[in-house]
Amino acid sequence: MSEDGWLAFLSGDGVDDWAILHGGPTAVFKVASLGDAARLAAAVAEVPGLGPRTLLTATSDRLTVKLTREMWGTERDHLDVARAISAVAREQGAVADRNAVQEVQVAIAAKPAVIDLPFWRAVLGYAPLHEDNCIDPLGQGSTVWMQDLDPSKSLRHAMHIDVSLGRDQIEARLAQAVAAGGRIVDDSEAPSAWILADQSGNKVCLAAWPDGARPATAANADAGVQI
Repeated sequence: MSEDGWLAFLSGDGVDDWAILHGGPTAVFKVASLGDAARLAAAVAEVPGLGPRTLLTATSDRLTVKLTREMWGTERDHLDVARAISAVAREQGAVADRNAVQEVQVAIAAKPAVIDLPFWRAVLGYAPLHEDNCIDPLGQGSTVWMQDLDPSKSLRHAMHIDVSLGRDQIEARLAQAVAAGGRIVDDSEAPSAWILADQSGNKVCLAAWPDGARPATAANADAGVQI
């Protein structure tokens, strides 16, 4: 796995419609109807260079396009693919909306000796992606990522949600979450990520990387921040 692809994407020209989430290059194009979304999806499907993990999700008001379903699978060639898709969307009258781009991931943390990824793959009916995670083959559910739990912690297991957002969206989402009763638990990785909790102590990581700044510590660079 290499950072070269997604770093090149971030610095590339002509991809302002796109954000790099944990699931790789992602764009949302707003349309007027489900029929428009389906027609746009058909046109996008004809763009050369789409890979086996390209995901098109059509709903009544948008088409979401994911090029890789993982940031580490981003290649320099995806720049040309993304530009071509944006051009097709403009021709179809669709409007890109970076504020609508997001991805939710379930992170299951455990001591290394008790991580049980085969169980989670089996019970969810998910497909392997890497040795520490799995994805919904239908493209409907969140990715599940297995995170090593800090050995110094007394907990034996834990679970939290990662919300991957574009860099220009993260602070507004943070403010909304706090206004809704959440509290900031850890901002040591800001502006890359913040850990929040609800009133019961359930934790969520809001992550602005890889679309924005990198995590401050290399240990957090695999997929999310240590909870």
